Amino acid sequence: MRRLVRRLLGNQQGITGIETAIILIAFVIVASVFAYVVLSAGLFSTQKAKEAINAGLEEARSTIEVKGNMYGTMVNSVLTSVSFTLATTTGGDMIDFTPPSAGNITNKVVISYTDAYQMFPSLNWTLNKLNTNSTDNILDNNELFLITVDLTPISANVSDDKNPRPYHKFSLEVKPPVGAVLVLERTIPARVDEIVNLY
Repeated sequence: MRRLVRRLLGNQQGITGIETAIILIAFVIVASVFAYVVLSAGLFSTQKAKEAINAGLEEARSTIEVKGNMYGTMVNSVLTSVSFTLATTTGGDMIDFTPPSAGNITNKVVISYTDAYQMFPSLNWTLNKLNTNSTDNILDNNELFLITVDLTPISANVSDDKNPRPYHKFSLEVKPPVGAVLVLERTIPARVDEIVNLY
Protein backbone atom coordinates (compact mmCIF):
# COMPACT_ATOMS: atom_id res chain seq x y z
CA MET A 1 0.00 0.00 0.00
CA ARG A 2 2.81 2.32 0.79
CA ARG A 3 4.28 1.67 -2.59
CA LEU A 4 1.02 2.53 -4.27
CA VAL A 5 0.70 5.79 -2.33
CA ARG A 6 4.31 6.71 -3.18
CA ARG A 7 3.74 5.94 -6.81
CA LEU A 8 0.59 8.11 -6.91
CA LEU A 9 2.21 10.98 -5.00
CA GLY A 10 5.49 10.79 -6.90
CA ASN A 11 3.83 10.98 -10.35
CA GLN A 12 1.93 14.23 -9.80
CA GLN A 13 2.30 16.73 -12.64
CA GLY A 14 0.95 20.27 -12.41
CA ILE A 15 0.93 23.51 -14.29
CA THR A 16 3.66 25.85 -13.24
CA GLY A 17 3.19 29.58 -12.73
CA ILE A 18 4.94 30.51 -15.99
CA GLU A 19 2.63 28.36 -18.09
CA THR A 20 -0.37 29.93 -16.37
CA ALA A 21 0.98 33.42 -17.09
CA ILE A 22 1.51 32.58 -20.79
CA ILE A 23 -2.08 31.32 -21.15
CA LEU A 24 -3.42 34.38 -19.33
CA ILE A 25 -1.40 36.74 -21.57
CA ALA A 26 -2.69 34.95 -24.70
CA PHE A 27 -6.30 35.41 -23.53
CA VAL A 28 -5.67 39.10 -22.81
CA ILE A 29 -4.09 39.66 -26.25
CA VAL A 30 -6.95 37.93 -28.07
CA ALA A 31 -9.51 39.95 -26.10
CA SER A 32 -7.63 43.19 -26.83
CA VAL A 33 -7.53 42.50 -30.57
CA PHE A 34 -11.24 41.66 -30.57
CA ALA A 35 -12.08 44.85 -28.64
CA TYR A 36 -9.98 46.93 -31.07
CA VAL A 37 -11.80 45.44 -34.06
CA VAL A 38 -15.21 46.11 -32.49
CA LEU A 39 -14.29 49.70 -31.56
CA SER A 40 -12.82 50.40 -35.02
CA ALA A 41 -15.94 49.11 -36.75
CA GLY A 42 -18.11 51.23 -34.46
CA LEU A 43 -16.04 54.37 -35.10
CA PHE A 44 -16.04 53.73 -38.87
CA SER A 45 -19.83 53.27 -38.99
CA THR A 46 -20.29 56.41 -36.86
CA GLN A 47 -18.12 58.40 -39.28
CA LYS A 48 -20.08 57.11 -42.29
CA ALA A 49 -23.38 57.96 -40.60
CA LYS A 50 -22.10 61.48 -39.91
CA GLU A 51 -21.07 61.90 -43.57
CA ALA A 52 -24.51 60.71 -44.76
CA ILE A 53 -26.30 63.11 -42.41
CA ASN A 54 -24.12 66.03 -43.53
CA ALA A 55 -24.71 65.20 -47.20
CA GLY A 56 -28.46 65.04 -46.60
CA LEU A 57 -28.42 68.40 -44.82
CA GLU A 58 -26.42 69.93 -47.67
CA GLU A 59 -28.96 68.65 -50.20
CA ALA A 60 -31.91 69.90 -48.16
CA ARG A 61 -30.40 73.32 -47.48
CA SER A 62 -29.44 73.99 -51.10
CA THR A 63 -32.86 73.91 -52.70
CA ILE A 64 -34.70 76.40 -54.87
CA GLU A 65 -38.37 77.10 -55.39
CA VAL A 66 -40.58 78.89 -57.90
CA LYS A 67 -41.99 82.24 -56.80
CA GLY A 68 -45.14 83.12 -58.70
CA ASN A 69 -46.49 81.80 -61.98
CA MET A 70 -44.79 80.24 -64.97
CA TYR A 71 -45.38 82.03 -68.26
CA GLY A 72 -44.92 80.85 -71.82
CA THR A 73 -44.36 82.72 -75.05
CA MET A 74 -46.42 81.39 -77.99
CA VAL A 75 -45.61 81.90 -81.67
CA ASN A 76 -48.24 80.56 -84.11
CA SER A 77 -49.80 78.64 -81.19
CA VAL A 78 -46.48 76.84 -80.49
CA LEU A 79 -44.65 77.31 -77.19
CA THR A 80 -41.20 78.83 -77.87
CA SER A 81 -40.00 79.85 -74.39
CA VAL A 82 -40.97 79.72 -70.74
CA SER A 83 -40.16 82.16 -67.93
CA PHE A 84 -40.31 81.66 -64.18
CA THR A 85 -38.87 83.31 -61.07
CA LEU A 86 -36.62 81.35 -58.71
CA ALA A 87 -35.62 81.95 -55.09
CA THR A 88 -33.87 79.91 -52.43
CA THR A 89 -35.97 78.16 -49.82
CA THR A 90 -36.09 79.49 -46.27
CA GLY A 91 -32.71 78.86 -44.68
CA GLY A 92 -31.33 77.47 -47.96
CA ASP A 93 -27.81 77.99 -49.21
CA MET A 94 -26.89 80.02 -52.27
CA ILE A 95 -27.04 78.51 -55.77
CA ASP A 96 -24.54 79.38 -58.52
CA PHE A 97 -26.30 80.42 -61.75
CA THR A 98 -23.11 81.44 -63.56
CA PRO A 99 -23.71 81.23 -67.33
CA PRO A 100 -21.23 79.52 -69.64
CA SER A 101 -17.97 81.35 -70.31
CA ALA A 102 -15.90 81.37 -73.51
CA GLY A 103 -13.83 78.34 -72.48
CA ASN A 104 -16.60 76.50 -70.67
CA ILE A 105 -19.71 75.83 -72.78
CA THR A 106 -21.84 74.27 -70.04
CA ASN A 107 -24.02 75.96 -67.45
CA LYS A 108 -23.56 75.25 -63.78
CA VAL A 109 -27.35 74.90 -63.56
CA VAL A 110 -28.78 72.50 -66.15
CA ILE A 111 -32.40 72.76 -67.31
CA SER A 112 -33.85 69.76 -69.15
CA TYR A 113 -37.15 69.24 -71.00
CA THR A 114 -39.35 66.14 -71.25
CA ASP A 115 -42.73 65.45 -72.81
CA ALA A 116 -44.54 62.42 -74.23
CA TYR A 117 -42.59 62.58 -77.52
CA GLN A 118 -39.06 63.75 -76.79
CA MET A 119 -36.45 64.63 -74.20
CA PHE A 120 -33.76 67.31 -74.19
CA PRO A 121 -31.13 66.83 -71.44
CA SER A 122 -29.96 70.46 -71.60
CA LEU A 123 -31.53 73.64 -72.96
CA ASN A 124 -30.21 77.20 -73.26
CA TRP A 125 -31.51 79.66 -70.69
CA THR A 126 -30.94 83.29 -69.75
CA LEU A 127 -30.95 85.05 -66.41
CA ASN A 128 -32.38 88.42 -65.30
CA LYS A 129 -31.76 89.60 -61.74
CA LEU A 130 -34.92 91.12 -60.30
CA ASN A 131 -34.00 92.49 -56.90
CA THR A 132 -30.25 92.48 -56.42
CA ASN A 133 -27.36 94.84 -57.01
CA SER A 134 -24.62 92.24 -56.71
CA THR A 135 -22.37 91.59 -59.68
CA ASP A 136 -22.17 87.83 -59.22
CA ASN A 137 -24.67 85.30 -60.57
CA ILE A 138 -25.20 83.56 -57.25
CA LEU A 139 -28.77 83.32 -56.00
CA ASP A 140 -28.60 84.35 -52.33
CA ASN A 141 -31.34 84.55 -49.72
CA ASN A 142 -33.90 87.29 -50.44
CA GLU A 143 -32.92 87.45 -54.12
CA LEU A 144 -35.09 86.64 -57.15
CA PHE A 145 -33.82 85.50 -60.55
CA LEU A 146 -36.05 85.43 -63.64
CA ILE A 147 -35.06 82.43 -65.77
CA THR A 148 -36.11 82.28 -69.45
CA VAL A 149 -35.70 78.89 -71.14
CA ASP A 150 -35.45 78.74 -74.94
CA LEU A 151 -37.76 75.98 -76.27
CA THR A 152 -37.25 76.55 -80.01
CA PRO A 153 -35.22 73.29 -80.37
CA ILE A 154 -38.28 71.36 -79.12
CA SER A 155 -40.37 72.07 -82.22
CA ALA A 156 -37.47 72.04 -84.69
CA ASN A 157 -37.41 68.35 -85.61
CA VAL A 158 -40.87 67.00 -84.84
CA SER A 159 -44.13 66.84 -86.73
CA ASP A 160 -46.73 69.52 -86.15
CA ASP A 161 -48.94 67.33 -83.93
CA LYS A 162 -46.01 66.75 -81.50
CA ASN A 163 -45.22 70.45 -81.06
CA PRO A 164 -45.96 72.01 -77.67
CA ARG A 165 -49.46 73.34 -78.45
CA PRO A 166 -52.67 73.74 -76.40
CA TYR A 167 -53.37 70.84 -74.01
CA HIS A 168 -49.73 69.74 -74.32
CA LYS A 169 -48.15 68.52 -71.04
CA PHE A 170 -44.44 68.88 -70.45
CA SER A 171 -41.96 69.00 -67.61
CA LEU A 172 -38.81 71.04 -66.94
CA GLU A 173 -36.13 69.96 -64.48
CA VAL A 174 -33.88 72.61 -62.94
CA LYS A 175 -30.72 70.86 -61.76
CA PRO A 176 -28.40 73.00 -59.61
CA PRO A 177 -24.79 71.91 -59.00
CA VAL A 178 -25.66 71.19 -55.33
CA GLY A 179 -29.09 70.49 -53.95
CA ALA A 180 -32.36 68.91 -54.92
CA VAL A 181 -33.73 68.95 -58.47
CA LEU A 182 -36.71 71.26 -59.01
CA VAL A 183 -39.35 69.59 -61.23
CA LEU A 184 -41.87 71.85 -62.99
CA GLU A 185 -44.78 70.03 -64.66
CA ARG A 186 -47.07 72.25 -66.69
CA THR A 187 -49.87 72.10 -69.29
CA ILE A 188 -50.51 74.63 -72.03
CA PRO A 189 -54.10 75.92 -71.70
CA ALA A 190 -56.75 75.54 -74.39
CA ARG A 191 -56.95 79.25 -75.24
CA VAL A 192 -53.57 80.85 -75.91
CA ASP A 193 -52.32 84.38 -76.53
CA GLU A 194 -48.81 85.61 -77.15
CA ILE A 195 -48.06 85.27 -73.43
CA VAL A 196 -49.85 82.48 -71.60
CA ASN A 197 -50.00 81.45 -67.95
CA LEU A 198 -49.02 77.76 -67.76
CA TYR A 199 -50.87 75.71 -65.16
